[in-house]
Amino acid sequence: MRTGLHWLHNRLTAPIDAASIVFFRIGFGAIMAWEAWRFLSDGVVDRHFIAPDFYFKYLGFGWVEPWPGSWMYVHFYALGALALCIAVGFLYRLSATLFALGYTYIFLIDQTLYQNHYYLICLVSLLMIFVPAHRTLSVDARLWPNTRSSFIPAWPLWLLRAQIAIVYFFGGVAKLNLDWLQGYPLRDWLPGSDFYLPLFSDLFYEGWVCLLFSYAGLLIDLLAAPLLLWGRTRAWALATLLLFHCMNKVLFGIGVFPVLASSLTLLFLPPTWPRRLFNWPHPGDTQPLFSRLRTPALLALTAYLIVQTLLPVRHFLYPGNVSWTEEGHRFAWHMKLRDKDCSAVFILQSPNETWQVDPRDHLTSRQARKMATRPYMAVQFAHYLVDYARSVDMSPVKVRAHIDCSLNGRRDFPLIDPHLDLATQQYHMGSTHWILPLPHADPGELYDEY
Repeated sequence: MRTGLHWLHNRLTAPIDAASIVFFRIGFGAIMAWEAWRFLSDGVVDRHFIAPDFYFKYLGFGWVEPWPGSWMYVHFYALGALALCIAVGFLYRLSATLFALGYTYIFLIDQTLYQNHYYLICLVSLLMIFVPAHRTLSVDARLWPNTRSSFIPAWPLWLLRAQIAIVYFFGGVAKLNLDWLQGYPLRDWLPGSDFYLPLFSDLFYEGWVCLLFSYAGLLIDLLAAPLLLWGRTRAWALATLLLFHCMNKVLFGIGVFPVLASSLTLLFLPPTWPRRLFNWPHPGDTQPLFSRLRTPALLALTAYLIVQTLLPVRHFLYPGNVSWTEEGHRFAWHMKLRDKDCSAVFILQSPNETWQVDPRDHLTSRQARKMATRPYMAVQFAHYLVDYARSVDMSPVKVRAHIDCSLNGRRDFPLIDPHLDLATQQYHMGSTHWILPLPHADPGELYDEY
């Protein structure tokens, strides 16, 4: 046991060329600056952080509120500036810390904005605080020559590799469900993508092509990390993954994720690859001896990886189809796995009258759409309606929800018990009894009718 720990410490603290980590720092900073600019230029800041009257809070983070007025624009300009500071390595530790806090803040404002790549950015920006990516090719190395070094310990590289390996592997585990193995929802999505790849438009309507895409995505995710780690298959695996991310970007958009995932995947190459590719001068300084990781640091790294490993499988503790109930769906790398279309109407009932509420009268279109598919958000909205009724001097009300959903082309089924007063329920992490089970029905049955 002690020998194994000693070997692990030696591997984690062995000096490696900093070139690949520096290349990732530059790329990550540039990608995040682009992300901030995209939010500012596309009107996202106004639509998602200023226009809404109500925000769906994460459990334990109800105190997080957006900046008032136009200060949200200032916040995103600051994030862009911090991202550029990360890219050039100026006041790197401070810039990385402020960026991680600032990006996590906007992530926590509203649950309806959750995207897997936003979550990944929060995690990577947190890790970058501790990665010594500013030791060379940075403004900091010019300003403080005594901190300059072309070598870093190996553990930051392995930590980032472990993070993207978790994303790939559990993205594959999430695909091990009957709908995906039958080619859904790609059977519906691929025909709608013929505009981007017109040469393949006829093939996208073929069932075998949808199955090919489904099983290829499954195998790529499950095998990505081991094939990248094995020298004999690394080049083929890297080429496949870069093509995979390029196809996802072309066919489905999905924001900045393909670019970020590709940059993280390059970390599986030997640490010296940027020097060979860009003809960077080889380091002239001697390899330093790094001190062993202290026990608290090693325990913190271990705890982080354990949490990241357990979160994606927690949905197995809940009954029912996770794509239907949404219990344990977030933070589990369930990426582009379901097509869920829901309609929602809320009924408010007081002792004297009953009236119907359209969520779009109180929420943005995105909020209303997301809320209808996620029962835990319906509870939050029900409590909001109670507060709203109270604010306009209405008598105490009961709130019932009529939410019907179609999952992967099935016919509509009720998602929530329509007789339950949602105002009496609380948003919590445990399983809920008022989410109705998904009746047995084959995916795509709506499409088979035509």
